[in-house]
Amino acid sequence: MSHVMVTAGALDVAVELHGPEDGQPVVLLHGFPDDVRTWDGVAPPLAAAGYRVVVPYLRGYGPTRYRDPATPRSGQQAALGADLLALMDALGIGQALLAGYDWGGRAACIVAALWPERVRGLVSATGYNIQDIARSTEPREPERELRYWYQWYLHTERGVAGLTANRAAFCRLLWKMWSPTYPMTDAEYAVTAASFDNPDFVATVVQSYRHRHKAAAGDPALEGIEARLAAQPPITVPTVVLHGAEDGVDPPANSENETRRFLGRYRREVIAGAGHFLPREAPQPWVVALRELRGPSSRS
Repeated sequence: MSHVMVTAGALDVAVELHGPEDGQPVVLLHGFPDDVRTWDGVAPPLAAAGYRVVVPYLRGYGPTRYRDPATPRSGQQAALGADLLALMDALGIGQALLAGYDWGGRAACIVAALWPERVRGLVSATGYNIQDIARSTEPREPERELRYWYQWYLHTERGVAGLTANRAAFCRLLWKMWSPTYPMTDAEYAVTAASFDNPDFVATVVQSYRHRHKAAAGDPALEGIEARLAAQPPITVPTVVLHGAEDGVDPPANSENETRRFLGRYRREVIAGAGHFLPREAPQPWVVALRELRGPSSRS
């Protein structure tokens, strides 16, 4: 599908648009390492139901580009939230349904927590995705530390060189480990792997995984947002949490006891037979959840 370029904040964002222009806006946000193709089973039925579906490539992916060479190539959580808010502003979206997983779920959770008036409802895979950076140096149980091997690898210069030289193979290995039951084809993977050839992919990814563990400085322009996120703000908008039962990096136990994080209407569903790349593997629960959260349009 063709995309349009939208100037939004620090980025020129590549965006795919579906459905009627006057439909209730829904923004679908992909994760790492993935791209907009993860939503191919979700966007068309939503568009057919009358929604205006907005599917952006995140910073560092596909055709999306930083506007200024001097802008830090940052994948920190505040950048993802700021990007989403700027995109909504640029498209004239006053309020939207937000759905995302992994990095995209983090962006959606941040906007829902800090700017709830902009969010009609939230569908977030794996639960509350706002990082608690203040506690990031505290060790976790060994099994969980093992699942994050790729993060520790990217803290080293060897890891940076490895991702640079082997980005397609590196990311494909993560797909296999994180969604072990997903019958991924070579053709499907190749279409999305092209998005990792973005010239800023490696720098953005490395900074993301270093910043969350206090091993890299953040973008000074985003310090205000990071300070607000340090308080671990609750999410007050209506929320559905989806979690793949076979998720190889964030297993369902991680979202079992998070009800205190969600102060509005809330439900959680574990999706049998699906892993981390949940929109690809099980698109229908996303469609159902977003239609469940439907309310009167508030598009400005």
